[in-house]
Amino acid sequence: MVYWTGDIPAHNVWEQSRGDQLQALRTVTTLVRKYLGPLPVYPAVGNHESVPVNSFPPPYVPGNQSSRWLYDAMADAWSPWLTPEALDTLRLGGFYTLLMRPGLRLVSLNMNFCSEANFWLLINSTDPAGQLQWLVNVLQKAEESGEKGGRDSDPQLATLPCPSLTCRSCLQVHIIGHIPPAHCMRCWGWNYYRIINRFEGTVTGQFFGHTHVDEFEMFYDEETLSRPVGIAFVAPSYRVYHMDGVYPGSSYMVVDHETFILNLTEANVPGAKPQWRRLYGARETYGFPVAFPADWELLLKRFEVDEPLFQRFWYLMYKGHPPREPCEQTCKAALLCALRTGRADDPHLCPAQTPKLPFPEIQAWWQRRRFC
Repeated sequence: MVYWTGDIPAHNVWEQSRGDQLQALRTVTTLVRKYLGPLPVYPAVGNHESVPVNSFPPPYVPGNQSSRWLYDAMADAWSPWLTPEALDTLRLGGFYTLLMRPGLRLVSLNMNFCSEANFWLLINSTDPAGQLQWLVNVLQKAEESGEKGGRDSDPQLATLPCPSLTCRSCLQVHIIGHIPPAHCMRCWGWNYYRIINRFEGTVTGQFFGHTHVDEFEMFYDEETLSRPVGIAFVAPSYRVYHMDGVYPGSSYMVVDHETFILNLTEANVPGAKPQWRRLYGARETYGFPVAFPADWELLLKRFEVDEPLFQRFWYLMYKGHPPREPCEQTCKAALLCALRTGRADDPHLCPAQTPKLPFPEIQAWWQRRRFC
């Protein structure tokens, strides 16, 4: 299955109209369906899908100012992949949920309702579309596992033990979206962090895009801010995730991933054929037994003392083409803090970095990277 985490149009935002955006949506969707055939594809809404860019009014905004023109077109284009119930909430606010297979539910969030670049959130930045409350309801039902396709509906599944990780429920949930949680407005991001904490045994995968680089965001228990309870993967253009499963009672957690790249400079040489190549695999590069949250937490600790390993991560973060300026001292402290921070504006998540670098300087470094 494919998670498509948004940003369909080109980024020449000064030249775009609604017609341009809809043409890009329909053209790219048609190409995805053509080349992926029967493979199910689950999209999320990016910040570049609208006009003006980043403009996503709450669902109660009526008329021509609303986003109905965009959501209706998405529902029409993506209807072969989504259920009628998913299409209803997609038309309402650009988010949806569906049961992908017995034991695994997907939630696709419209992360534009947390974006600091969405000026509509000046009206209400806490939960402008009611999306977080909706998410809690979806996760509560998943935890109770009482829906069709869950363990309680299948006597054979009900007799099997849940995975022995942090699992309290054997109906697992993956969350996809475009903007990563740490890039959200503070009130929204902190509430999302609390939700992930509350449902740590239910949410076993989080997948985002937006930053154009290869990184991740850790989530820790709120009591001690030390025990990893989840990880949000932030992928570049093309990645293959290897999951635990498919079998009854699977955790559906990520156990490994592989990243592939395409050199556009070489691909655009007249007569050249595009050549995708595998850049790296997570487990082979970092020596993981598996790629669970605890493994990524240990990797962060290794970065503190193993400089060649950290520089390898920096190289891969930029898909083999890092900035000319090396990542040293200030850059390293800020980046390690960013990787630990699944919620923005919380210096308590960076105990090893803030003594070396004041948190306002860390935040200033983060702002330098937010270019899209």
